Amino acid sequence: MSDCIFCKIIAGQIPCNKVYEDDDMLAFHDIRPIAPVHFLIIPKRHIESLLTTTADDVDILGKIMTKVPELAREQGLAAGFKTGINTGKLGGQEVYHLHVHVFGHKA
Repeated sequence: MSDCIFCKIIAGQIPCNKVYEDDDMLAFHDIRPIAPVHFLIIPKRHIESLLTTTADDVDILGKIMTKVPELAREQGLAAGFKTGINTGKLGGQEVYHLHVHVFGHKA
């Protein structure tokens, strides 16, 4: 998606404070954090929203969710953290590229 800000971040057109990257996903710090630690995990393949996922997305969704605790621990959230996926307009989604928020306070 040429106008998607997260696709531009993935393409390297917009810089980010990277936490993790592999062939399928990218994690980076939120530019408007709501907690001392706040990062996002996004699939590299454009998926508009959790509302648009299908059975074809099972692998990437599972990979992202199993990466959450690993990255949370690395970011100092071993004692606990919150996750959030804003979905659709009424769910507060602002960027229409699926993303998981991970946030919390270091112990």
